[in-house]
Amino acid sequence: MNTPEIYEYELSMLQISDSLFPTGMYSTSSGLETFFYQKKIKNAAELQKLLKAYLRNQIGPADCVALGNAYENAVASDLQKLKEADRRLFSMKLVKEIRDVSVRSGTQLLKCVSSIAEDNKILRAYRDAIKNGEASGVYPIALAVACALFSIPKSKAGLVLMYTFTASVVGAALRLGMIDHLEGQKVIAELKPAMLKAVERNVNRQLSDMWQFAPEIDITQMVHEQAETRMFIS
Repeated sequence: MNTPEIYEYELSMLQISDSLFPTGMYSTSSGLETFFYQKKIKNAAELQKLLKAYLRNQIGPADCVALGNAYENAVASDLQKLKEADRRLFSMKLVKEIRDVSVRSGTQLLKCVSSIAEDNKILRAYRDAIKNGEASGVYPIALAVACALFSIPKSKAGLVLMYTFTASVVGAALRLGMIDHLEGQKVIAELKPAMLKAVERNVNRQLSDMWQFAPEIDITQMVHEQAETRMFIS
């Protein structure tokens, strides 16, 4: 019986997608908190339906497309194109609170990666561009740079994006008391086909193909950022 090959990048995938990795995504709900308090999302089935809408209409066609292009730019050490991917994605995040959270998580991810990885030219150049105001550091672009650095294949980088987003929203649902832990794991398991499809459809698209359309989600997120009291920062 042949022993299957095991690659170091697989451990890196586990590390950066784990909730222990300090990107701050555990403190976000991506608007779920307001959906919950408005009684629009009340249970696991409704949560799963909402997450499918996120993956199909926002995270897939916008974040994943940007990640795929940024990954290629990072591999090619093309800072200018990397910054263009960063700027385009930042401009497509219509809600200020969502933009801010993405930037906070992305820059924290880069900081963590810089502390555990060998010095890397494109990582250093991208961080300098953020410091100089030439890029924002939105999470999908930062994740692409990190995955390229760890030799995580592009399609698998897309899966990390889908999983970390889904897990963060499911985690928020748990803390809101909407679902229990078993229901949370079931939601994630049943969303695997949607995550895979989102990556397959989008990770190899051109930057000019980016789009998103989820007006109810956008409006709910805008309502959330105006709330006087809230559990989550988004």
